[in-house]
Amino acid sequence: MKNSEERPAICPIVKTMRYIGGKWKPIILARIEPGNVRFGRLTVQIPDISRKILTQQLKELEADGLILRHSYNEKPPRVEYELSAVGKTLIPVLTAMNEWATTLDDVK
Repeated sequence: MKNSEERPAICPIVKTMRYIGGKWKPIILARIEPGNVRFGRLTVQIPDISRKILTQQLKELEADGLILRHSYNEKPPRVEYELSAVGKTLIPVLTAMNEWATTLDDVK
């Protein structure tokens, strides 16, 4: 069997980036990490993302099993998001990314 250097499709980094790659997913995950968050709160916490893109990214994160969506039958309807058990395993990755970026600022 070939190793991941010869078959980049099975490289763990490539696999991880399929789940959290892009501009918004790590930010969304970091904002959801403290606990249940409503859609409106996410739009306030991430002002540069459009509602359309936020909705799309949330659907992808849910489909990938990284977040859970809770819909409440209320007037007006309430929807909250939280990290799934699998999503919570990404917290050390996001923390490492944050620490690396902070360290990079000190190096430059």
